Amino acid sequence: MAAAPDERDLPGPLRSLWRSMQLAYQAEPRLLIVSFALVASSWIPDALVALWLKLLATGVIERHGELVMGAAAGLAGSAAFAWLLRTVGGRVEMLFRERATIVVEAHVARLHASLTSIEHHERPEYLDRLQLLREQAFLLNHIYRAAMDTVGSVARLAIAVGLLISISPVLAILAAFAAPTVAVSSWRAGVERTVQERAAPQRRLARHLFDLGTISGPGKEIRVTRSAERLVRRRRVAWDAWFAQTSASRRASALWRTMAWALFGAAYAGAIVFVAAVLRAPAGDVLLALAAGGNLSRYLGITVAQAEFLRWCIDASSRLVWLEDYAGAHREIAGGSAPDRIARGIRLDGVSFRYPGTTTWVLKDVDLELPAGSVVAVVGENGAGKTTLVKLLCRFYEPTEGRITVDGTELARVPARKWRSKLAGAFQDFMRYEFRARRTVGLGDVDRMHEEPALQTAVARGGADDVVRGLPKGLDTQLGPTWQDGIELSFGQWQKLALSRGFMRDRPLLVALDEPTAALDAETEHALFERFAAASRTRNQDGRITVLVSHRFSTVRMADLIVVLDAARVVEVGSHDELMARDGLYAELYGIQARAYG
Repeated sequence: MAAAPDERDLPGPLRSLWRSMQLAYQAEPRLLIVSFALVASSWIPDALVALWLKLLATGVIERHGELVMGAAAGLAGSAAFAWLLRTVGGRVEMLFRERATIVVEAHVARLHASLTSIEHHERPEYLDRLQLLREQAFLLNHIYRAAMDTVGSVARLAIAVGLLISISPVLAILAAFAAPTVAVSSWRAGVERTVQERAAPQRRLARHLFDLGTISGPGKEIRVTRSAERLVRRRRVAWDAWFAQTSASRRASALWRTMAWALFGAAYAGAIVFVAAVLRAPAGDVLLALAAGGNLSRYLGITVAQAEFLRWCIDASSRLVWLEDYAGAHREIAGGSAPDRIARGIRLDGVSFRYPGTTTWVLKDVDLELPAGSVVAVVGENGAGKTTLVKLLCRFYEPTEGRITVDGTELARVPARKWRSKLAGAFQDFMRYEFRARRTVGLGDVDRMHEEPALQTAVARGGADDVVRGLPKGLDTQLGPTWQDGIELSFGQWQKLALSRGFMRDRPLLVALDEPTAALDAETEHALFERFAAASRTRNQDGRITVLVSHRFSTVRMADLIVVLDAARVVEVGSHDELMARDGLYAELYGIQARAYG
């Protein structure tokens, strides 16, 4: 099913539905068609019951045996056929939905992974949308069944209206009185969706506070600080703020819905009076009007409910479309290639950066040369811009002003995926992959993750030999206590494995180490980086640059070059001895820390 050329010109809801159906068709085209036909047609036999009742009543009154038998067979056949279609269609649709769900969830994951920037993970307005997308992921799974049910229910509704028109064309007016219920239903879903997105920050805060109070990590601190009651009260305030906005919209929409249904109920009663008293129709037609009109009321309620659910599903799908559009708008067009080695170095010229949606400069007018083959340490107080500098070097963000070049080539012209294939390292907010230990480490280089020598080397580089030796099955040990035979690790052990994962690549051009050993003692950290820096200098034939961010000055003194950041600016650059002789900020901070440790 190819995308229509003017897909982007479709109204928002139709485009979301169309895109969801595209994904489903690409996943399972045959199952989609078969399940759609079975589920949609399963609603139709029930609509014919009103016709069989009319024929049955006519046959009884006129003592027409064959008509009675035919009507009875029709009633039985409708019931049996509807059951068969629902049973078979339900099972086929469930099989289709399970397979389509895998494709849709994988598509969402790929969209996230395809983005070169991590902006969508850090901006509040994007986080609110992503939170709703995650919370309402089940609606993406149900959009197909909702569409099938809605199509079948509309067909059944059309049959009911057709039966009424067979009595008198005037009764078609009854369907017109149903229009307000459909309009109100569609309006209601849109209004409530808008309010939900507006109130999403309060809901996300309430969820965060709930997680704080129920997961193991913060448990000790909450008990020591006796802040549990305060968290509960704060969560209640956030929840009430969310509920106040959403409940107001729900009350208003419920009032309009009640008025629309009251109007239809009055029209239905008038239609029965019209058939019986004005048309003086035969008993069979009166029974048909009662049954078809009653069905119309019941079918309308079901159809409106299904349409509402479909609209909710489409709204969830619209967030998927937003993510697709966002990914498409941020898809890089750079067509260059990453260098195989660094001959001169990486240079930052007039680089300034502020996070999107903010006005505060995190880095300002940074001019910096990182020589090829060097070990560079970045130091400074909290908030000075150290981590942001690493993010720019890894191309998680682009500079707001200025440029970064590698051997004179602008880094922005190098495709992010190719540049990152030349990167290695570890970050302070590392991930705890609860896999077998060999996979947890091996993910650092997926092309070599099954090579035992590469794993052993990475473990040694990351200083995790003692961790692996202490595991019951070594690298084959399952990590994480929530899994069968899984082993829990300390924070420091997890950090050593994360560091080993960062050292899986053999020949990176840039090694970024953003405080990856914060959980280790100062002596262990110092020994680890002294060893790694020495190895980096002696076996560095590619011009590899190592960038180390650390708050421990005793560790960074071994670096070739130390960059001191203060208030978003580079204030000092030099070796340890040069900076100490200059007696500036670095010497002051070094002295303070030395006295604290001494």
